[in-house]
Amino acid sequence: MTTSPSLRIEKITLANVDAALALRVHPHQENNVAPVERSLAEAYAAGEAAWPRLILDGDRTVGFLMAFLDLPWNPDADPADRRSGLWRLNIAADAQGKGYGRFAVQAVRDELRRRGASRMYVTWEPGGDGPGAFYERLGFRPTGEVSGRQTVGVLEW
Repeated sequence: MTTSPSLRIEKITLANVDAALALRVHPHQENNVAPVERSLAEAYAAGEAAWPRLILDGDRTVGFLMAFLDLPWNPDADPADRRSGLWRLNIAADAQGKGYGRFAVQAVRDELRRRGASRMYVTWEPGGDGPGAFYERLGFRPTGEVSGRQTVGVLEW
C-alpha cells in the first residue's frame, strides 16, 4: 500500500462536486460500478440514509465512496431487516492498486462502528472482472444472498 498520511475522506460539497463528477474508473470496470453522477442522484433521493464522500490524497481526488445507513434491505420480505454498508466505491483509473479502496472500506467500517454497528454489507458484480476477490481479501464473506444480480457480502467485527 502506497497511500500517504494526507489521505482522507470529505463530504461532497458545492466546492468539490465537480471533482467528484470528473472521476472515472477503468473502462473495463464501467459495467461493475455506477458512475458518480448516478450515485449522487441516488444519495439525493435516499436522504440521510446515504453517506457520499470523496477520497482525497492531499489535494488530489482519487476516489468516491457512498455508504448506506440503516436502509430497509427487503421490506416486502422482512420489514425489520435494516442494514448498513458500502453502496458504491469508485477509484480513479490511474489511482488503482495503491490502497485507496482498502482505505475507503476501512473508513466506512470506522463510521459504521462509530454509529454502533457490528457489521457492514456490500454487493458486487460476480465474475472475473468484478471486485469480489478484493472484498473477500478484506474479510467480507458471501452471505448466499443475491441483490438484483449482485453477490451480497458481509464483514462482521
